[in-house]
Amino acid sequence: MALWQTNWVIERLCEIYPQYEFKIRTFDTQGDQVLDVALSKIGDKGLFTRELEQALLEEEIDCAVHSLKDMPSVMPEGLYLGAIGKREHPGDVLVSRGVAFRDLPQGARIGTSALRRSAQLLCARPDLKVFPLRGNVQTRLRKLDQEGYDGIVLAAAGVIRLNLQHHITEFLPTEMCLPAVGQGAIAVQCREADTSVLCVLEGIDDEPTRVATTAERSLMQELGGGCQVPLAALAEWREGVLSMEALVASLEGTRVLRAGRTLAQQSGCDIRAAHALGVRVAQDLRGQGAEEILADLRP
Repeated sequence: MALWQTNWVIERLCEIYPQYEFKIRTFDTQGDQVLDVALSKIGDKGLFTRELEQALLEEEIDCAVHSLKDMPSVMPEGLYLGAIGKREHPGDVLVSRGVAFRDLPQGARIGTSALRRSAQLLCARPDLKVFPLRGNVQTRLRKLDQEGYDGIVLAAAGVIRLNLQHHITEFLPTEMCLPAVGQGAIAVQCREADTSVLCVLEGIDDEPTRVATTAERSLMQELGGGCQVPLAALAEWREGVLSMEALVASLEGTRVLRAGRTLAQQSGCDIRAAHALGVRVAQDLRGQGAEEILADLRP
């Protein structure tokens, strides 16, 4: 998936700047190397970004391509998100043997990589047996049969981008499974002072995606969330209105707190207003007792 995303970025840049040549350098991050342990047990979101960020700071590379959902809400000093590409479908999908989520057998075995998904799935179906599932999209699809799962839940964006849509049984509604912060968006990180690179990256920056994910990431920063806590958020900017919904849940899904707000932005995308919206929704969740849940889950 990482290589697909990098190639996507380069193809977009080559379309705009055919005079430039781009070279790929691959990295194996800690998150890529440790596949037999749930993400929540081996660290925070930096598992997929630290090695690339260090290479940026040491000027070994000029850009780093990430899944935005894997990025911490606070970046190292001197680095900046130079571009956030147009978002693919932000939600989650069920892959099963043709059986919809509501029709899965009692006590069905479900594989997923995120505490966020696990908590929401258990809230909807407390009878389910949910197990951690790691690996790239193709590996997870193979495990559906090899490890006896009744279904697995994946980010829709990865499945679509790899042209594996035929495996999708059902797109899970956000009312049941709200996505991760930044899910479906590709981010390109660079050095904040590298004005020439920043100018190039402006060409692939998608303003509606940036403003929506800014709201989501500000909420995550305000609540101190990450892969170790069941936190979800989705913001969408359409026709001058930025809407946002977010949740915090207990691990077992027995307690799920939701909050949402809308903000009219008739004069266009306003990054500062988007950031403030995320903070306000986070405060709404705090008012419902989110801090109590999060405090119990943080290491």
